[in-house]
Amino acid sequence: MKYFELDDEEKQILRDLDEGKFHSVKELAHEKERFQNLASETLNKTKNINIRLSVRDIQKLKARAIENGLAYQTLAAAILRQYAARKIEGKL
Repeated sequence: MKYFELDDEEKQILRDLDEGKFHSVKELAHEKERFQNLASETLNKTKNINIRLSVRDIQKLKARAIENGLAYQTLAAAILRQYAARKIEGKL
């Protein structure tokens, strides 16, 4: 089984669930199907982008990717995803 690190918001959701703060909605099956469709339409879409990086930065990225057992494109996408989600911070 994989272990996933929960962020603060996810931990709060679990606490609220344990405390019974969530209630079922009317037409649960319909709502569940609707949100599953929305999620699949949103989460599975990818788009290619082109960016210019220095050869040195690409070499460093590839080295870090190898250390983590990833393709460097996968690592770059993960870093951008985390930055966009404000899980990593930095001033540019």
